[in-house]
Amino acid sequence: MSDRSAGAASISQTIATHVAGCDYAALPASAVRAAKMLMLDTLAVAWSGTSAPGAPQARALLVDEGGRADSTLWGFGGRLPAMSATFINSIAGAALDYDGVDCVHGAVVALPAALALAEREHASGKEFLAAYVIGSDLCSRFGGVITGAHKGWYTTSIYGAFGAAATAAKLLGLNANATCDALGICLSQAAGTQQPNIEQSLSKRLQSAFAARAGVFAALLAQKGISAPREAIEGRFGMFALYQPGEPQRIVEDLGKTFLHENTAIKKYPCCACTHASVEATLGLVREYDLKPEDVTAIEVRHSPFMHRLVGAPFDPGDNPQVSAQFSAQYTVACALLRRRMSVADIQEDAIFDPAIRPIAERVRLVVDESWTSNRAPAAVTLTTRQHGTLSRTTEKFPWSPEDPPTEAALQEKLEACFSEGVHPLNAAQRAQLVQRVNEIENVQDMGRFFDGIL
Repeated sequence: MSDRSAGAASISQTIATHVAGCDYAALPASAVRAAKMLMLDTLAVAWSGTSAPGAPQARALLVDEGGRADSTLWGFGGRLPAMSATFINSIAGAALDYDGVDCVHGAVVALPAALALAEREHASGKEFLAAYVIGSDLCSRFGGVITGAHKGWYTTSIYGAFGAAATAAKLLGLNANATCDALGICLSQAAGTQQPNIEQSLSKRLQSAFAARAGVFAALLAQKGISAPREAIEGRFGMFALYQPGEPQRIVEDLGKTFLHENTAIKKYPCCACTHASVEATLGLVREYDLKPEDVTAIEVRHSPFMHRLVGAPFDPGDNPQVSAQFSAQYTVACALLRRRMSVADIQEDAIFDPAIRPIAERVRLVVDESWTSNRAPAAVTLTTRQHGTLSRTTEKFPWSPEDPPTEAALQEKLEACFSEGVHPLNAAQRAQLVQRVNEIENVQDMGRFFDGIL
């Protein structure tokens, strides 16, 4: 039974009313700017990710299945039904683990859903932006209110489905009641676990895609009149009661006034966020003291229990070398020491199986600091050297977070590098054209033609 007073709107209904009623004119300029930046970043990493293991296989499966040519496959070319395109594009966006992150990986869920349905529905650029911003904000709101010890759910695939459902409902023009149904249908689909991360399997890069597709499917079912619970979020057997404990009432605090996707960090390195602080600390020491691998006799990384759970396993390329490298603090720190970088080139098989890297990785000693409760920072690196004695550095802030933002030049370098890779790399003129379209997207009259001339 609900404990809310008679006649009072549930949290789920409040969210649905907001989704149905919020439009482009209500969005602050900062929310639109952040959405455009995240859109460019997500498109770029997806372009590069089209050739990563898992993405071509998923595309082949769904191309073989066929269906209406509604929505573009980023970086691959061609069109498929909206749900299929959403799924494939989200996989490509997640494959390199290079997509934006705050409490969840919201962009790689909300954007594939938003673009696929905007194309299908021939929405305007402003209609697309409203849906994308609303969904991105909700992804962050859901993920940001969890409490207690982390149970091992993969938060992006759990909470991202609701953000994608909101995005899809907005683009389909659903009213508040139907939008609430879409959220309720999502409750029956939300799932995801950190087990693929821990076992370093390819299915890790499918989880955001499951959420994105679930959100689109839920909204399409709601459009057909399928009813669902009114209290999917806060109900007796709702999201927060059954999954990770949280404070769902906080989801609606300042709803429509602040947009939390503005806090999303653009990723500096193509690997699990739990490795970034230690990579940053290592690179800082290596560059400051001009260290060579042979100068370093011992390597220690100190990080939190949460970080250790995801990236603390001994480095072993195994059957999925790219995922193993991305989720290994030993490997990523070794790259920083050996190559003075951690780039997309370093998660390719020739780099992972480079005979010079493994001996260094195996020397990286990982220490769990039980007093640290954070997910991504701080991390401390201590190097014992022949010439400089013991050197230590702690990275207190997640690199390229809103508190430590990248330069415009650094962002541009990342975009150019990623758009130049993948199944169909973009040349300089195509890159410039795509960037311009994103920057001026509010002027687009028909999103069904957004990729014309580029793919």
